[in-house]
Amino acid sequence: MRLLHTSDWHLGRTFHGSSLLAEQEMAMERIVETIVEQGVDTVLVAGDVYDRALPAVDVVALFNRTLERIVAAGARVIVTSGNHDSAVRLGFGGKLMERAGVHLRTSVETIDRPVALPGPHEDVLVYGLPYLEPRLVGEALGADGAGHPPVVRAALDRVKADAASRGWVPPAVGDAGGRSLPDAVASPSGRGLPGPGESARPVRVVVMAHVFAAGGEGSESERPLAVGELDRVPATLFADFDYTALGHLHGPQAPLPHVRYSGSPLPYSFSEAEQRKVGLLVDLEPGEAVRVTELAWEPPRALARLRGTLDALLTDPAHAGAESAWCQLTVTDARRPERPMERLRERFPHALVLRWEPDAEREDAALGYRDRVRRDAADPALVARGFVDHVRQRPVDAEEDALLAELVQAAAAGRTEESAR
Repeated sequence: MRLLHTSDWHLGRTFHGSSLLAEQEMAMERIVETIVEQGVDTVLVAGDVYDRALPAVDVVALFNRTLERIVAAGARVIVTSGNHDSAVRLGFGGKLMERAGVHLRTSVETIDRPVALPGPHEDVLVYGLPYLEPRLVGEALGADGAGHPPVVRAALDRVKADAASRGWVPPAVGDAGGRSLPDAVASPSGRGLPGPGESARPVRVVVMAHVFAAGGEGSESERPLAVGELDRVPATLFADFDYTALGHLHGPQAPLPHVRYSGSPLPYSFSEAEQRKVGLLVDLEPGEAVRVTELAWEPPRALARLRGTLDALLTDPAHAGAESAWCQLTVTDARRPERPMERLRERFPHALVLRWEPDAEREDAALGYRDRVRRDAADPALVARGFVDHVRQRPVDAEEDALLAELVQAAAAGRTEESAR
């Protein structure tokens, strides 16, 4: 049995105001190509299909086309809802779609209703947990406390009870659970040869969940599930299952060897510029440990974070590779340059974010604006120059300085004439 684990498509997301729909179309095509090239039986999408609860019409059309292509390629697809999705809208028509091999798991009622994947020698049961908002589902699940860990634990108790009724037996303490020890092949754990009281066919269990597992590393582009670290769920809650396909975090990582995040297929913030983007091939062979293979997915357009003086950014040949990338540029000149973004876009046409972080502190950087005004109060011209510098974050040029001096002199002359009257 070969599965493809992916998540966090975030269809409809923009990147600093730029549409990503064309890039997301290419990412979806890559998923379909992977299905064909790798002989994938089932695709797992672990939440956050859409970026918002009310996706635009063209975004829904992209998801529809993707499902059609996956089914046409000969694979099933199992989809759970994430915290960005509207579970009700995503789950619309779910029972009808199952006839076509598209299985939507978006409600508490479907947690203990697995998708059964029959194999030649063993069956694989896939349980899909949608994103579970504790305040909304805690009572329905009978959770023994507030917050994400009790809710997820209660949901997984339902999964284990249903799986046990179908012939699955969780591993005993110290059992490899079919994941690493060779002698697990003959164990009565439901993962190798059937044990006493078990069905004639061994059963394996795969769980999908959209959670923040403790030990995972987030990025700037994930929406927090709770304040502080109250959303963290112990990864050990998933320890009994053959494989857990997690969604929510955008970088590929493994809180436990068989509990994994695939990450998003595209980068969605500059904090992901150095992240690998992958799809995870999950192979389940009778009596063998689960094998996971990363497939590198290069984004259609790279991300680059560059830092330096304006002159260095415009001339340094080392930055040539970023000329076609989406760029976050940090200018380090001591004084804010004029028209920096306009000039930088001549070389980096896809520059999206500009920051000014001077390496060399200005002489009066230690003083606040009010303190500088008090210091320069005896010289109105200095106060005027300081105001312009404070507002524009760059000093006046020679022409502006002459104009300010003229205005200050005129104002002083006006006060003198008024006093004479």
